[in-house]
Amino acid sequence: MNEFRELAVGDDSAGARADVFLAAALSISRAAASRLLRDGHVSSSGKPVKPSQILTPGILLTVELPAPQPLDAPARDIPLFIVYQDADIAVIDKPQGMVVHPAPGHGEDTLVNAALHHIKDLSGVGGALRPGIVHRIDKMTSGLLVVAKHDAAHQALARQLKDHSIRRTYLALVEGNLKEDAGTVDAPIARHRRDRKRMAVDPQGKPAVTHWRVLARFGAYTLLEARLETGRTHQIRVHMASIQHPVAGDPVYGPKSNRLNLAGQALHALRLELTHPGTGQAMSFYASPPPSFLAALRKAGWSGEPLWQEAGEAAQ
Repeated sequence: MNEFRELAVGDDSAGARADVFLAAALSISRAAASRLLRDGHVSSSGKPVKPSQILTPGILLTVELPAPQPLDAPARDIPLFIVYQDADIAVIDKPQGMVVHPAPGHGEDTLVNAALHHIKDLSGVGGALRPGIVHRIDKMTSGLLVVAKHDAAHQALARQLKDHSIRRTYLALVEGNLKEDAGTVDAPIARHRRDRKRMAVDPQGKPAVTHWRVLARFGAYTLLEARLETGRTHQIRVHMASIQHPVAGDPVYGPKSNRLNLAGQALHALRLELTHPGTGQAMSFYASPPPSFLAALRKAGWSGEPLWQEAGEAAQ
């Protein structure tokens, strides 16, 4: 059975687009809000509301939330390393090379397919092909992400992502020698205007902020701790390339020469910190870099001394 909600537009939302307001009010993505609006599930005074409609204070939106649809993604017995799991969430250490959710060319070999086998219960907010998926990491990026096991947990985690209270710390091996010890890249990101498979720094893009700190210098390479304040597609990769220090091995934004013989970008989601959506407890999770990342570090000049535990400690 479909659920109905009524949302009043307050003075603080005056002039907002309907899709932006709805995404914030329901703690869903703007794309999901746009689908609800385009499909006629949002009305005001009996008239459908369009995604681009500018809202005025005092109007009342009636939102019809369709009942969850059966999952289209089949469960598959694919190995999956679950760092933590309870009744509300699961934290997964995704291997490099695994796609997060089904897409053209990756229909049944994704993290979602594996999670449906190993975890069973996943929220439906992400849609039939993205159950439980609160945030994503790229196929060739390894490391931590959290999935929600029911809709209330999903919405609570989505709110934390929106207000930047979820902290995501990465290890990034980048090209070149950064002279500064730390810095911030504050540059909006949008879809590349000519190549739609790429992202790019664009003044008209969405706000994007990446904080970075040098952990070690190897001459031709630098190991960084990179912390996301926002979570745009390819954010760290685009931002580091924009300051002339692309992530080593990045086939899209890096140099054509791959001197470390990497299979993909040397980027690893090291630590994830969040507030548990059920208990309110502060939680911190850590995932060691995979062997491929360590091998690249050794080729770059790393002697084996501990570096990234310090990165995780600093993120707290």
